[in-house]
Formats: sequence, C-alpha cells, structure tokens
Amino acid sequence: MADANNHKQQPDNDGQDHLIGPGHDIRSIDDSIGGIVLEQRHPASWLFAFAVGSALFMVFLTSTAYLILKGVGIWGINIPVAWGWAIINFVWWVGIGHAGTLISAILLLFHQDWRTSINRFAEAMTLFAVACASLFPLLHLGRPWLFYFIMPYPNTMGMWPQFRSPLAWDVFAVNTYATVSALFWYVGLVPDLATMRDRAKNRITQVACGIASLGWRGSARHWFRYEMAYLLLAGLATPLVVSVHSIVSYDFAVSLIPGWHTTVFPPYFVAGAVFSGFAMVMTLMIPIRKLYGLEDFITMRHINNMAKITLATGLIVAYGYSMEFFVGWYSGHEEEQFMLMNRVTGYYWYVFAALILCNVLTTQLLWFRSIRQNLVALFIISIIINIGMWLERYLIVITSLHADFLPSSWGTYHGTIWDWTLYIGTIGFFVVLLLVFIRFLPMISMFEMKHLHHKLQHKAKH
Repeated sequence: MADANNHKQQPDNDGQDHLIGPGHDIRSIDDSIGGIVLEQRHPASWLFAFAVGSALFMVFLTSTAYLILKGVGIWGINIPVAWGWAIINFVWWVGIGHAGTLISAILLLFHQDWRTSINRFAEAMTLFAVACASLFPLLHLGRPWLFYFIMPYPNTMGMWPQFRSPLAWDVFAVNTYATVSALFWYVGLVPDLATMRDRAKNRITQVACGIASLGWRGSARHWFRYEMAYLLLAGLATPLVVSVHSIVSYDFAVSLIPGWHTTVFPPYFVAGAVFSGFAMVMTLMIPIRKLYGLEDFITMRHINNMAKITLATGLIVAYGYSMEFFVGWYSGHEEEQFMLMNRVTGYYWYVFAALILCNVLTTQLLWFRSIRQNLVALFIISIIINIGMWLERYLIVITSLHADFLPSSWGTYHGTIWDWTLYIGTIGFFVVLLLVFIRFLPMISMFEMKHLHHKLQHKAKH
C-alpha cells in the first residue's frame, strides 16, 4: 500500500535515537499531520476497518436489544458466580484507558519530550476505552434505563446510594476520570484546531474548527493561559491514574471472598492497567504509523521507550502474582490457600497457565533490544499481553466465586454467545470511535511537534 504522506519517508532504522526524523520544518509538520485530515489522505484499509468496526458495533446493538428484552439471564452468570464477563470487561477496558493519562499527564510533569508524538493518540484512546467500559455496568443493572437511581439526588422514594459500597465509588471515580481526561484532551487540541481553521479550504471545516478553537489567535496571553490550564489539568489527572483503578480494585478487595480480600490489589491493579494500556497503544500505533507514513514523527525511539515501560510494568505485575501466593501461604488462611491451589491445579488451571505465558514469560522477550526494534514482534507481543490481561481479570473474578467457603454451593461458569457478542461488539465500538478521531482530528499534536522541532534545532546549534 502506498504511503499516505507525500514526503519521502526515512527507513525505520534511521533516526531511531531521535524524537523526530530529519528534513522537517514547521510547514512540513503541518502538511504531514494536518494534511491527513484536511486533504483526506486515508488509505483503503481505513474504510475496511471502519466497515468491520461498524459491523461489530451492530452486533453489540443487537445483543443489547436482546439483553433488554430477555434480561441478564442470557449471560452465563449463575449462583455462585453472580459476576461474569460484564465486570471482567469493565475492569479490562478501564485499565486500557490508563496509558493515555500516564503518557499525557505524568510524562508532561516530568518533562519527557518523547511523549509528544503519542500523547494525543493515547488520550483519545483513553476516552474511547472509558466509553466502552461504562457500557457494562449499565447493562449489568438489568434495567439500564433506571441508571439514575445510583446518583445521589433527592427523590420521593427516599432511595439513596449505599456510599459504603465501592460499587457506588466506581460511579464517581470513573465519571471524574472521564471528565478530567476529556478536558485535558480538548485543551491540548485547541492550538491545533486553530491551525486547521487557518489552513482549511472547506467552509464547513473552517467554521467547525473556528468554533472549537475558542477564538485562539496564538497571542502571548493565550499561550500563558493555555499553559497554566494544561499544567493544572495534568496535575489533576496524575492522581487519577492511581485513584481510579485503586477504587475499581476495591470492588473486590473490601469483600471477604478468598482471593479478593487482600491489600495488594490497589497497586497490583494500577500496574496491570498501565501494563495493558501501553500494550494497547503499541497494538494500535504500530499499524497506524505504517499506514499513514508517520515514521518521521513516531520514531523507533518512541516505540523502544514504550516497550521498556511495558517491560517494567510487566515485571511489577509478575511481582504482584508472586506476592499473591506468598501472602496466601504466609497468612495460614485455609480458604485462601485452597483458592490459590485451585487456580493452579483446579478446573480453570488452563486459564492460569495461559495467563503466566502471556503476561510473564512473553514479556521477558522485551529485555532484548533486537525484539524492541522489531515492529512485527512488538505487535504480536502487545496483542498477547492484552489477551493475558483479560485472562487475568477472568481468573480473579471467576476462580474466587466458583469455589468459596461452602463446598455445597460450588459451581462452574462459562460465558455464553451473548457474552461474546457484547464483548466483541465493544471492540467494534472502540474501533469506530478511533477511526472517526483519525479522520476528523490530528492524531499527533502539531504545535507540540513544532515546539520540539524548534527545541532540538536550538540544542543542535549550541
């Protein structure tokens, strides 16, 4: 497939230690990134992916309609496994959304310039992942049109949320996370929207970008207020990376169920969220980088750094696995020890084996520089990690519920076809949102790339 950009691309091995490829000036950056939107330079694979995503999303809508008609009994949930794929998918999607906030906010506060090429894309991925995650708690209510019952509003029935339940905390945590992430993403878009407003030839695009850019003129006052707002939002978003998934982990940790009642869950969940989030960024960024000819902006240094962070967080996750077994053994708690042995040798042993293979053994390949520089290998590893992180959530939820304190109530659990269609349908929804973003907004921050280009030139002269 021909590259989407007009300028000649550098080979992947060239400039791998640089943040931006050679031969670019301010105008070429606007042309290369903004031109993807303004000149509608989209490969045929975009249309194919959009068609597939839309078809999967229609499957999701069909499954949702049947679910509302028949009830949650069409899922595989039973007694004792009253939580199934809905909570598993919720935790998985929320975890994927953490990489965007980490890249954008935390790396910004630490002045890491390499975030520039991937932060806009990762922020958008965060919003779309949270949108997919929020669907499952609503559907799990059984009567999703009554979702407002969980909001604290004065009502004639005198019903209030149970604020001692972490399920109520989730509502506020995820909504706060989504709101701050959306504001952070939009504020970062404002200068680029103004650039597109000035460069657009289509009147509709000019008006739309003009309204969305909030009258941006690039004056010193505008830049001062922008930098203050961006920094404040980064400061607000940083603790959310830790707090949101910690609160999600409280859904399990505050219970007395063996395998859930543990203090290691909050940091364990946060590390797993960043781990899966960075893997998803690589899964999406590697093919998009190739299809749109963005090798000069997303260099091998960016991909190498993402692989290193994936390796680091993967080691933390592996440490969390070992601590689970150590705490279970050291505690002397009979039910906890049985649950851990049941994970390894019981009915779901194959899930545990696949989990270790995907999240622990496969991740060790990232120690080798040759693997971190191999795009095909990284793409395959990132997909394996995302599968492994879904299996981790499956193992946590199912193995603790299907055999707890009372052997008389033990049972097994399997997802039905409706569990599968809802999950795969949200993947289609995610793909559609991502492709619409790529079509109508710059996927890389143009003004930050220009600032980085100027900074590198100034550094080279001195």
